[in-house]
Amino acid sequence: MTETSAGQAQLVMPGAAMPDLAPGIVRQRLVIEGVPGSEIDDGQITEYLAALSTVCGMVTIAAPTTHRSERFGWAGWIHWETSGAHFYAWEQPALFFSVDIYTCKIFDPLAALDFTARFFAVESIVAKEF
Repeated sequence: MTETSAGQAQLVMPGAAMPDLAPGIVRQRLVIEGVPGSEIDDGQITEYLAALSTVCGMVTIAAPTTHRSERFGWAGWIHWETSGAHFYAWEQPALFFSVDIYTCKIFDPLAALDFTARFFAVESIVAKEF
């Protein structure tokens, strides 16, 4: 443990278990990364995030929003009653996307992975749950 101005802080290293500081609060995280069959645009991101809400059984609070950076590509976000999801898509240096789903409600990670693979007609895809 390290002492900070805010009190005790602990940096948990990769592979180590992180202490659960709020066991009474449900938190589920899923990162999905893949190589899409073609470039991804803002319309696809908006459609994907809206449909992902249904797949995960989430209630949408704010419709998907997107932004394009000439340097880093597309980003999108959707706000759910029980948290939300972020989406990132690159065209350079390679076609690639990354989705971060964080919720306070349990959802089926395999359904999210399967839906994402089909939606983007992926060449390859991986996921990790936290």
